[in-house]
Amino acid sequence: MTIAEGPRTGGTGGAAWADRYAVEDPVLVAARTRATALGGPLPVEPAVGATLAVLAAGSRARAVVSIGSGGGVAGLWLLRGMRPDGVLTVLDTDPAQLRATRQALADAGVPPGRTRLIFGTPAEVLPRLSPGAYDLVACAGQPAEYAPHAGALVGLVRPGGTLTCHGLLAGDRMGDRAARDPETVAWRELARTVREDEDLVSAVLPIGAGLLVATRRS
Repeated sequence: MTIAEGPRTGGTGGAAWADRYAVEDPVLVAARTRATALGGPLPVEPAVGATLAVLAAGSRARAVVSIGSGGGVAGLWLLRGMRPDGVLTVLDTDPAQLRATRQALADAGVPPGRTRLIFGTPAEVLPRLSPGAYDLVACAGQPAEYAPHAGALVGLVRPGGTLTCHGLLAGDRMGDRAARDPETVAWRELARTVREDEDLVSAVLPIGAGLLVATRRS
């Protein structure tokens, strides 16, 4: 496989090194470039993408949901870790991001039968997905779009499966008691809901813009 470095993160600290450690091939680099050019929430950082791949591989994931397509960056990382017969369902409210995702998947040679791309909001789509049927649910993008549906998201995950949410440490506002903007409030409510759910074991990983990880007890 031909490989290429991911985006060069400035600095010599651990976070920057972690991003450089996570190698992205040319297809992933191109997908990241397209997604970034579209504006909106940035795609998951290489270190976060690699973590998603590890989580998918560790659970031998066959059924995965990605909420917020990020131009296909998260999806390509997830497919790296999923089983060869796994199916990735991608949900997004931005048609441009979905088109970019479709292009990224085609460039990577992913067979059409391995993915489902759905345009719609979590409120519209989540009720159509089968409860307890997914090994991994990976959320990205604006938390206000899916945080109110935390219960439904957890409900999608099978026992032993995992829920992830990317971006809660962006801007370093979570620990600032004076921060009351809608996004920070949404993150706090989501993090509290996950932490207080007795069916979940959770942690926050300080990689990229932050990754909330929660595994449903078996």
